[in-house]
Amino acid sequence: MTDYHTGLDAGVANHTPLSPVSLVKRTAQAFPDAPAIVFDGAVQSWGATYDRCRQLAGALRALGVGPASTVAALCRNLPAAVELAYAVPMSRGVLNMINTRLDADGVAFIIDHGEAEVLFVDSGLAETANAALAQTERQPQLVLIEDPEAPFGAERPAQGSDYEALIAAATAIDEFDLLPVDEWDAIALNYTSGTTGNPKGVVYHHRGAYLNAIGNSVEWSMPAHPRYLWTLPLFHCNGWCFPWTLAAKAGVSLCLRAPTGPGILDALRDLSVTHMCGAPIVLNMATTEAETQGVTLPERVQFMTAGAAPPAAVLARAEQIGFDVTHVYGLTEVYGPAAVCAWRDEWSGLSEAEQARLKARQGVNYAVLEELSVRDPQSLAPVPADGETMGEVMFRGNVVMKGYLKNPEASAAAFAGGHFRSGDLGVRHPDGHVELKDRSKDIIISGGENISSIEVEGVLYQHPAVAEAAVVAAPHEKWGETPMAFIELKPGAQAQADEVIAFCREHLAHFKCPTRIAFESLPKTSTGKIQKFELRARATAD
Repeated sequence: MTDYHTGLDAGVANHTPLSPVSLVKRTAQAFPDAPAIVFDGAVQSWGATYDRCRQLAGALRALGVGPASTVAALCRNLPAAVELAYAVPMSRGVLNMINTRLDADGVAFIIDHGEAEVLFVDSGLAETANAALAQTERQPQLVLIEDPEAPFGAERPAQGSDYEALIAAATAIDEFDLLPVDEWDAIALNYTSGTTGNPKGVVYHHRGAYLNAIGNSVEWSMPAHPRYLWTLPLFHCNGWCFPWTLAAKAGVSLCLRAPTGPGILDALRDLSVTHMCGAPIVLNMATTEAETQGVTLPERVQFMTAGAAPPAAVLARAEQIGFDVTHVYGLTEVYGPAAVCAWRDEWSGLSEAEQARLKARQGVNYAVLEELSVRDPQSLAPVPADGETMGEVMFRGNVVMKGYLKNPEASAAAFAGGHFRSGDLGVRHPDGHVELKDRSKDIIISGGENISSIEVEGVLYQHPAVAEAAVVAAPHEKWGETPMAFIELKPGAQAQADEVIAFCREHLAHFKCPTRIAFESLPKTSTGKIQKFELRARATAD
């Protein structure tokens, strides 16, 4: 023992659990009259939001919710979904926002696997909820959220409590009884997309949610009172932790039932939007809608995008419309975004094409993440920072999940060697930035040469007729496999396979170019990701 260990113990005065609940409480006290939620013309203040959430938390505790309780919600991006992000952690329950695009079978699996004790149901999704509950073993207590635009009809779930009535009748939890007992306690349960079988339940803790909420704010240099448009589903990694980021910055949640091109553009023009998030498909959709209507944004809008690297052509078009694009990278297992393409001042003097190429890189770790590395998956040795040697992208730190619910084998495999293994393949450049090259299962090996499907897709997106593209391996008698491209054309556009292949040959080494082209709709997961496993099946069957 040293002098620094004697009489310097942690206590309630100098050590409290980190939790995003604290962010909600602080903003409600500092800015009680500032707007917190805007929806259909109605504005709700931070003070009112805090009071309602404490009442809702009190109602949940009265229903028996505690630290081991799963509180599920099948709800679009309505105000109730934002309130649940605050109220369920206050109740010490575990919030499970269910993917609203799943079918009844998928919803039923999650209700049973997560052992939901309470289920909140949006009236616009009542039909799916009823079909799911008809096949679940569990029958959770129901709370019904009525949307005036999609009122309950004949499909109304039976024996459910009304959301507003539940809040009105409840006793608010004391504001000094909101924090978890331990910051390692579970705060949320999020299921992976499950494209090749049943999804895995990813468990978050309060500490990680708090830190990533702060990380979003730091890495995006968010000012006070941002006006955030909810184009990102709140079921996706708890909205990438942005409900809690907005609490930290006293921001405004501009709720949107569904992200359509016209709806997004109307909101951008009418609601003074400053920030929004979404997959590259959302960025492309908003940009295409603005181009179709022949408009540019009245003010610059900060757009954070993640997922597969946005093609340079899409980034350049978005910038011209009025979006300042920040590219982040992460997975469900790391609370959403955990790496960012950290912009350097000297890059601003480069050409638009070169800036777009740099912005498409995944970048460096968030300040709240200890380490983002690229390693040999067998030896775990870091690969050289030469921009060429590929390895598996790995994470380590406080914004990595607790593990997979009821799946210790999968958790052990994901954490083998002391790092979270992403399954993504990438390189590290001499400047320290990481760039994804592919998913390990998506790399194409043609005649012994590795081909990055992302690189080929990036070229396809430069073609003026291409709206969306995906490249997978197709069997080839001579080379073993070669790239095959699946393409959706822009409305009214035309293109021939030979022409597209010739275009690729102008920009790529010939062995990297697609040998076959299919013009058809691209299958997507419920979170908007292209289902390459389905395309691989099509390529093999053709």
